[in-house]
Amino acid sequence: MSRGKLYLVPAPLDFGCDTQAPLQDALPLGTLQAAAGITHWICENAKTARAYLKRIDAVVPLAQPLQAQQIQELPREVHKKGDHAGQFDARPLLAAALEGHDMGLMSEAGMPAVADPGSSVARAAHDLGLEVVPLTGPVSLLLALAASGLNGQNFAFVGYLPQDADGRVQRIRELEALALRTGQTQLFIETPYRNAALLQSLTQTLQHHTRLSVARGLTLGNASVRSETVKAWRARPAATEDRLPAVFAIGR
Repeated sequence: MSRGKLYLVPAPLDFGCDTQAPLQDALPLGTLQAAAGITHWICENAKTARAYLKRIDAVVPLAQPLQAQQIQELPREVHKKGDHAGQFDARPLLAAALEGHDMGLMSEAGMPAVADPGSSVARAAHDLGLEVVPLTGPVSLLLALAASGLNGQNFAFVGYLPQDADGRVQRIRELEALALRTGQTQLFIETPYRNAALLQSLTQTLQHHTRLSVARGLTLGNASVRSETVKAWRARPAATEDRLPAVFAIGR
């Protein structure tokens, strides 16, 4: 029996935003066509997965009606703790691929398994001998890095910073020291409603000559990227109260 493939299907970056960009502006037609042909899915949330499939169907008709799509959710512990450390066995989720069905992996926004759950599924597919096919689509980290003017030859994504104020300040100082010593750009994200608090911590904690970039609402009509020294940020403060998804980066 032939085996199916695992497709990594990127999603637009407007999840949770008040307005949505036209799907065909954010994703190439080839990606939408490939996604429309898949009927078995692994996702973070079935409700939002169906909403995304409905948007795809409006551009490229789905191979099967929305009600016939087979959708599995990643376990809750994967959402809370992540699955990048290799502790979650995702092989049972890929049973349909072993039976010959192509499967799709999607996250809420951007590329699954990059700053989002899903790496365990890709790892399991490799372990089972399945072909893993990443489809083309927006990746906020790379878009933000490219637009920042910071070092794109040596960079690291460090996920979320601590929520408590003291821990956050300590982590900011650690990342700044690493960036200034090595030239390695440090990228991180935050839950949108905490963006303003993080930006305040960054401008108060970082040295005045350190460069800070904030990329907000990427691929949306109101997207913005600001990359300046912390001294310039302090001279011209900016609010991030609109709760747009943002990627933060520091470097020299």
